Amino acid sequence: MELEKIRNLSDGELAAEERKAGEQLFRLRFQLRLGQTDGVKKLRVLKKDIAHIKTIARERELGLYGAEHKAESSAPVETTKTVAKKAPTKKASVKATGGKTVAKKAAKKTAKKEAR
Repeated sequence: MELEKIRNLSDGELAAEERKAGEQLFRLRFQLRLGQTDGVKKLRVLKKDIAHIKTIARERELGLYGAEHKAESSAPVETTKTVAKKAPTKKASVKATGGKTVAKKAAKKTAKKEAR
């Protein structure tokens, strides 16, 4: 089965095709063991078809390709540099200062300077 044809299937059709290919693969393996057929090429094709189907199903699950992916790509992407420039949240500042907020730490420094 061609990759584009698989991509055009709906999720339900994709699951049905996977089941159908799995059953064919089972029957073909059974026939090979009994010596009724020499369909080694058909076996390879079925394995690849199942792999393609599972790959496309997983891509859809993750939202890697399709409409969802295009919608995400049009939105501006935040890099780590822009995130680093933003002010830290209270929780993050408490963790960074070892339990003290930034304001308390600054007040303590000024108090030490005045005491000198």
